[in-house]
Amino acid sequence: QVQLVESGGGLVQPGGSLRLSCAASGSIVSIYAMAWYRQAPGKQRELVAHITTGGSTNYKDSVKGRFTISRDNAKNTVYLQMNSLNPEDTAVYYCNADGVVVTSTPGKYRYWGQGTQVTVSS
Repeated sequence: QVQLVESGGGLVQPGGSLRLSCAASGSIVSIYAMAWYRQAPGKQRELVAHITTGGSTNYKDSVKGRFTISRDNAKNTVYLQMNSLNPEDTAVYYCNADGVVVTSTPGKYRYWGQGTQVTVSS
């Protein structure tokens, strides 16, 4: 019904920047919140940044001032601008859509993207 497709990951040197994108498609009526999570090897998945339909945001403390989340509600797309990257940011980054209303089934749902690898290394 709903697919989330991420793009923009890759290899970058410490201090560099990357911009991740995630586009949601399918029988979508609305999406309440979109977010980016990440999971490093041997660690649990953690919330990086979150944004609601109204534009309210929150960030993991270690990325505040370096990462910026934004979204285009008309396109059901969320972005993550990542600056001043360091090796500790290396992880698979996952897009999440929450409170999703679809045309075919009552209720609200949560969906995940397939993940995109971000590697920060010299």
